[in-house]
Amino acid sequence: MSENEMSVKEKTLFGQERNPSNILPKKLTLDSRLKFRCHPGVACFTACCGGIKIILTPYDILQLTRRLGLPAHEFLHTYTHPTYLEKTDMPGVMIKLNEDDKKCPFVTPAGCTIYTDRPTACRYYPVGMADFHEGGNRDSEEVGAVEEDKFFFIVKEDHCKGFLEDKEWTIREWRADQGVDVRDEMNKEWLRLVMRRKSFGQQATLSDQAKRMFFMASTDLAHFRRFIFESSFLDTYEIDQETIDKIREDDVELMLFSFKYLAATLFGAQGFKIKEEKIKAKIKEIKARQDESVEKSVQEYEELMAENERQKKDKKK
Repeated sequence: MSENEMSVKEKTLFGQERNPSNILPKKLTLDSRLKFRCHPGVACFTACCGGIKIILTPYDILQLTRRLGLPAHEFLHTYTHPTYLEKTDMPGVMIKLNEDDKKCPFVTPAGCTIYTDRPTACRYYPVGMADFHEGGNRDSEEVGAVEEDKFFFIVKEDHCKGFLEDKEWTIREWRADQGVDVRDEMNKEWLRLVMRRKSFGQQATLSDQAKRMFFMASTDLAHFRRFIFESSFLDTYEIDQETIDKIREDDVELMLFSFKYLAATLFGAQGFKIKEEKIKAKIKEIKARQDESVEKSVQEYEELMAENERQKKDKKK
């Protein structure tokens, strides 16, 4: 990794050095109020689009490849750098900044050229969200209890003049205006995978095969679709025809399907059932190997005993 990349890596999402004072020490709800507006007339317009680390989610990649009319592999090669997600060994990608000014390649003095399809990270500022259940399994929890553990906070940086504007919103209104709610819904199962992996700490590592599968499913849906339909996948797992039809044509459905598959293969989550005949065949294969191993052990034991008998006879002579 280059010195410039390391420099970017050590910065927060919005371009400032790590400094807790940027976060206002107050827990907010969806009904809390925020005074903020960003537009071309603000003195710092686009200043926050440089020296940043913008991690892309699978939904971000899907929307950007559609916007740019590029296949995923070409988009990744042209516009991203590899990175690791949330201090884990899970591979992801971040936007590749311009070499000269270290700004996002999609920003100009007039603003963002992909604004309506901008990444999730760009939509959040200046409202952050904390969710204490990100790493766990919510399936058995009450919805109300989950919501109580989710709160919001404001990131207020010295350079940002948007806080001096007279536009006032609730947090709920701001998130809806920025399209954050839609992105959160699209990203949540993928983020749970990352948070669950992060909760394991450094004592466990993913295999190279697991890392490749996670990266493929997270970044290149066309490649993942080929994996589903051109390998033995559908012969191995019980997948209903309605789901098969959806993921064959619909990229969003395929993306959501990939999250469930990754949860099952990486963390043993329920939802994917191997076909009965495959299980029986595997059991038969394992039993055959065990029988072969037992027979070989018996043969080796008998040979050892025969050798011992020969040695005893030789000593008596």
